[in-house]
Amino acid sequence: MQTKCQLPIQRCINGGSVDDLSDAELIAILLGTGVKGKDVMECAFGLIQHFGSVSGIYHAGIREIANINGLGVVKAVRIKAAMELGKRLIAPRNYEESIDSPRIVWECLVGDIACSRQEEFWVMILDSKNRLIKKARISMGTISEALVHPREVFRDAIREAATSVIIAHNHPSGVLRPSVNDIEITKRIAQAGSIVGIQLLDHVIVTDNDYLSLRETDESLFVK
Repeated sequence: MQTKCQLPIQRCINGGSVDDLSDAELIAILLGTGVKGKDVMECAFGLIQHFGSVSGIYHAGIREIANINGLGVVKAVRIKAAMELGKRLIAPRNYEESIDSPRIVWECLVGDIACSRQEEFWVMILDSKNRLIKKARISMGTISEALVHPREVFRDAIREAATSVIIAHNHPSGVLRPSVNDIEITKRIAQAGSIVGIQLLDHVIVTDNDYLSLRETDESLFVK
């Protein structure tokens, strides 16, 4: 049986580190209190068990969370708000410096597509100094593929008088290895870019924690 002094929020008040808390303990702090018949830690463990992981909770709806053990809407909103805040913290919303590395591409996009269960294709439209003019999602697909047409990639780039573009998409599986489809899309868009006079600088595969540049992997995919 846990006592009050053993609760995670009390441990932190007494000098413990938030970094040392488990997922369940962090959720318990967000919940604040338990419900009738269950203490706050039981509720936190119950949420993780029901949805399978913290990621599962992230993808759950507010009402879905609220209905678990009668937690209620207020506690559910607290959890969803904390997760959204964490997502926004991953990367800056606006990036004014030159986009000159796949790492910066990852930083610009991971906040938008972190934890997505579908593949999403994005285009980053750049000016003559490789500064970001605009970024936009151009396609959503299944977990295995997303369909992209060059006209969708270059439509806004032409309107914005862009000099170059970078395309990127996520792999929800977390595996960074490019597929045959990824390679073919890169070739097709690079060729279309050479026709319209807007260079494809890179195609970056993004996961929640890492990235892969197809240009660094195989520069021959890109038209010089």
